[in-house]
Amino acid sequence: MNSGTQRWYVVQTQPNAEGKALVHLGRQGFATFLPRYLKRRRHARRVETVAAPLFPRYLFVTIDMSKQRWRSIYSTVGVARLVSSGDTPTAVADEVIELLKQREDPAGFIKLERPQFRVGEKIRVVDGVFTDCLGLYEGMSDRDRVTILLDLLGRKVRVLVNAEGVAAA
Repeated sequence: MNSGTQRWYVVQTQPNAEGKALVHLGRQGFATFLPRYLKRRRHARRVETVAAPLFPRYLFVTIDMSKQRWRSIYSTVGVARLVSSGDTPTAVADEVIELLKQREDPAGFIKLERPQFRVGEKIRVVDGVFTDCLGLYEGMSDRDRVTILLDLLGRKVRVLVNAEGVAAA
């Protein structure tokens, strides 16, 4: 932070308008931070990697309440509201922003850590054909896929699932 009187606050944006709000807040002189990560997206049998907001519909903005005309944020294009407690915007601890920035790679994307499972641990499939099926973690087959044992039709079946498609049971 540059000044001791500036604090970080949370802005809720309109759906899919994080970028638009970011640009318009910047034009008004507000410093902003939109944590993003690289997300794998499947569409029409293609898998592509796209930048996505870490917190969809939310971004951070610095405001000096005593010097800046912060109420203009409410009428900014792409902004739905400023997260507040009553009429007073709720500040975010500087440490939260610093921790997020420390996890950024040189390209500016947050590095996400995949959950680590132990062999034999129960996991649940959250995406794909086997959604909501419970299975046993068997291992990682490669960088992006997890091998699990599912109980299908009375017998154990070994299945490969995208790593993003599983969670702890």
